Amino acid sequence: MTRRPLISGNWKMNLNHFEAIQTVQKLHYLVPKETLEDVDVSIHPPFTDIRSIQTVIETEDFEFHLGAQHCHWEDSGAFTGEVSPAFLEKLNVAYVIAGHSERRELFGETDEMVNKKVAAIQAHHMTPIMCCGETLAEREAGETESKVLGQIEAGLAGRTNEQIASLVIAYEPIWAIGTGKTATADDAQAVCAAIRGKLRELTDDSTADAVRIQYGGSVKGANATELMAQPDIDGALVGGASLDPDEFAKIVQFGT
Repeated sequence: MTRRPLISGNWKMNLNHFEAIQTVQKLHYLVPKETLEDVDVSIHPPFTDIRSIQTVIETEDFEFHLGAQHCHWEDSGAFTGEVSPAFLEKLNVAYVIAGHSERRELFGETDEMVNKKVAAIQAHHMTPIMCCGETLAEREAGETESKVLGQIEAGLAGRTNEQIASLVIAYEPIWAIGTGKTATADDAQAVCAAIRGKLRELTDDSTADAVRIQYGGSVKGANATELMAQPDIDGALVGGASLDPDEFAKIVQFGT
């Protein structure tokens, strides 16, 4: 089954709204229109930039999808500093990252919280990019699959096959994020294949085959082609490299 690639740029806590506008405009200039006929690109800026990027994408008719980095699972309430999925829906956000490793490691997000976020994102007609990944200690202890597949099962609990088929899963080994270290293409493929195998166990073949699985962890123009050539890697969740339009454009144009 051929799955349409999704390349997502996670800008994390970088770029004010003026810088964000310049970055997305330059990226659109660098990526040929024909490339975007075959590859989906989502941009995930900080919350203060989302309205600005929405305006640029819609007024200039860019073929990019607007994304968010995080949301709460409740629509409203006494959650100071949080952002409601209902607010994101009104901004025409298409993709929302749930359970990014930095959210898990730095802010204590649990599998249960991620599960609630996945449900809330889908309830508001947006697509979750549900993240999973292991630490270096877990990798060295041979616990990669048990950690990752446990996160998958917990994060998808209560979701129907149809709901699972429509979401995105991002495998992002924590030890490779922002370190310059990258899992080899074979290693990344092995974990992504295990994820798809877990999806078959939880659902059925057609559902598992429909899910797009991204790899994230120091993805660059130099390694994007090899990673994207793997049968179970359907895209990339790109951090630091997505802040550089020239580098991110190379990733989006993998294989060309």
